[in-house]
Amino acid sequence: MRIAVGVEYDGSGFHGWQVQKHEPATVQAALEAALSRVAAEPVRVVCAGRTDSGVHAVGQVVHFDTTAVRTPRNWILGSNVHLPDSVAVTWAQTVDDAFHARFAAVSRRYRYMILNRPTRSGLLVGRTTWVHHALDAERMHEAGQALVGEHDFSSYRAIGCQAKSPVRTLHSLSVHRHGEFIELAVHANAFLHHMIRNIAGVLIAIGRGDQSPRWAAEVLEHRDRTLGGVTAPPDGLYFERVHYPERFDIPAPTAVPFRAGVAD
Repeated sequence: MRIAVGVEYDGSGFHGWQVQKHEPATVQAALEAALSRVAAEPVRVVCAGRTDSGVHAVGQVVHFDTTAVRTPRNWILGSNVHLPDSVAVTWAQTVDDAFHARFAAVSRRYRYMILNRPTRSGLLVGRTTWVHHALDAERMHEAGQALVGEHDFSSYRAIGCQAKSPVRTLHSLSVHRHGEFIELAVHANAFLHHMIRNIAGVLIAIGRGDQSPRWAAEVLEHRDRTLGGVTAPPDGLYFERVHYPERFDIPAPTAVPFRAGVAD
């Protein structure tokens, strides 16, 4: 049978999501080891979106096929017993064979959290990106609207990105300030390697006043990563949600930690 599970994790202590030959500390490796213990057989998972080293998730979705018969409660509690404290399975359910964590997804959401104040935080290290220069969130939001729609995002992807096409569709991009926090929320059909972090790097430079709001569009038009901005740190990036057709009835994740109750 095919099982889908929701996963949240703090990516600070991992070398990204994907299993790597010479890096045992990955989220996928930890999750597969835990699920294999519950299933009493080897389990291999497929995720909705691979995350880089240091990137977090509250709404990662994975699926796996197994001959083991377990209740959703068994999958959740059993795997969490064997997972490190920084990874948790939040839900589990049986799905039909047509469900695929990656290919059945219609869109994905990320949220980038910036702590914008003169002093760093002793509590949020690794959970937010600290920028001590004053940022103009409205200016950042204005600049970001040039990226909404279907575009060639060559300038906003990593030079080593292996995606066959650089074309993606951004459904929405918003930047809002909530006290000392600035949130960059992006919703798209899919993302390229380092795409959110490169967008954040450009918008931070604009928010500081180093570049005009027009620069976001100019970088896009160049279609050349070498003419883009600095890649922002991974610390404040959260894989927030994956959207699927309603027929699969996939649960919505909880809010990004420490921002619950903040209106979008």
